[in-house]
Amino acid sequence: MLSTAIKRAGYQVDEAADGNIAAEKIRKQPYQLVITDLRLPTLSGLEILKIQKETDATIPVLLMTAFGTIEEAVEAMKQGAFDFVPKPIDISHLLLLINRAVEQRRLMLENILLREEFQRAYGIPKIIGDSAAIQTVSQSIQRVAPTDATVLLTGESGTGKEVFSRAIHQLSPRRDKPFVTVNCAAIPHTLIENELFGHEKGSYTGAFSRKAGKFELADLGTIFLDEIGELHLSVQAKVLRVIEEQSFERIGGLETIRVATRVVAATNRNLQDLVAKKEFREDLFFRLSVFPIHIPPLRERISDVRLLAQFFVEKFSKDLHRQSLQLSPEAAGALEQYSWPGNVRELQNTIERAVILSDGKTIRPEDLNFAFQGRKRSEDFVHFLDLSGSLSDVSNRAACVAEKAKIKQVLDLSNWNKTQAAETLNVSYKTLLNKVKEYELE
Repeated sequence: MLSTAIKRAGYQVDEAADGNIAAEKIRKQPYQLVITDLRLPTLSGLEILKIQKETDATIPVLLMTAFGTIEEAVEAMKQGAFDFVPKPIDISHLLLLINRAVEQRRLMLENILLREEFQRAYGIPKIIGDSAAIQTVSQSIQRVAPTDATVLLTGESGTGKEVFSRAIHQLSPRRDKPFVTVNCAAIPHTLIENELFGHEKGSYTGAFSRKAGKFELADLGTIFLDEIGELHLSVQAKVLRVIEEQSFERIGGLETIRVATRVVAATNRNLQDLVAKKEFREDLFFRLSVFPIHIPPLRERISDVRLLAQFFVEKFSKDLHRQSLQLSPEAAGALEQYSWPGNVRELQNTIERAVILSDGKTIRPEDLNFAFQGRKRSEDFVHFLDLSGSLSDVSNRAACVAEKAKIKQVLDLSNWNKTQAAETLNVSYKTLLNKVKEYELE
C-alpha cells in the first residue's frame, strides 16, 4: 500500500522483505531516502539506520513505528534518523515528510564540491571557484557520481581533470574502494596492454610470475584512464570489452577475469576528430561518452583566478614553512590579466615560485614569473590580428576572429553537438554549419 502511494506521487520505489535484504540493497546502491519499520525480521530499524549512516550519512532515514515504540523512535532520531511516522500511517503526512527529506538532502548536497565540511568528511579534492563555468561542472559531477555511468572528462592540459575524476570517485558509493590512475600517454603502446590487463606467468620472456593489471586492481572501485586519446588502436577493443562486459583475460591467460570497475576517462584531444581519422574506435568513443563533462580552461573563468591563487599561496606557505603571505592587489591584478595557456597547473607553479621568491609578507608583481613570458590576455587578441588597412577593415577582421573563437568555444562546450550549439549561439542550424565551414573549424 505504501509502495503504491509513493509511486503515485512520482517516486521510484525499491522494496525489501526483511532487514538483511535491506542492508544488502543499501550497501550496493545509493537511495534518496530510506523508509523502514522500527520492528523488522532479522535486523531492526535501528540497525538499518546505523548501516545507512555508515554507508552514506547524507541519505535520510524515516522510521515507522507503532504507538508503544515512540520512545524508541525518538531515540533513533538522536542517532541520526530524519523523522518518525506513527502507525496507522497518514499517507498525506508521510508524503509531506518524504518531500521534505528529499529536498533537505538536495540542499545539503548543493555545491558539495565547494564546501569545506564535505571535503573533510569525504576526502573530496579541493575545487576552488565560484564562476558559472565551474559551478556547472560541479553540478554535473554531483549528478553522475552516485551512478555507475562511464564519464568522459574533456579539456585542455592543466585544467585539473584528475582532480575532478577523484571527486567523482569520492562522491560515489565506491569511495572506500580503490582509485587507480593510468596515464595512457606515459606508457609505450607495446606495454600498455600489460599495464591494463596484466599477464600470466610464462606468457612472454621475463614473465616470471603472474601480474594483475590495473583493471583488476580497481575492481569494485574506479579506474581513471587519463589521456585516453593516446591509447593505441590495438588495445582499444579490449578496453571496450571491459566496459561493456566487465570481463577480460590476462596476457597469455585463458581464465576470464570478471570485474566491477567503473571507468572515468579524460582527454585533451578531440576524440571525434580522431574517430574521423580512424585513429580512435567509434564504438569506444560512444561508450566513453555516456556522460561527457567539459572542464573549461582557466582563461574562461578568470573570476576564479584570485581565489585559486590565494588557495595556492596558503598551501605553499604552509608546505614551505613560510609565514602566512598575502597577494598584493597589484599581483592579483597581474594574475587576472594573464592568459594562462598552462591553465590551473601553470597558476599553481607560478604561485609556488612566487612564495619561494617573496622576501616579505606580501607577494608583489615582481615575484611573479610567468612560464610563458609576454602577453596579457588583452594583448593576445592583437598579437595575431592583421592591423593593415583602414579602421573598418581591422574592425571586420577583429569581428571575424572573435566570432570564430566564440563558435569554437560553444562547440567544444557542447561536445560538438551542433543543434545544441546553434541554440546557445541563438542562430539557425544552417547558419552555424555555414560558419563552421567558413572558418574551417572541422
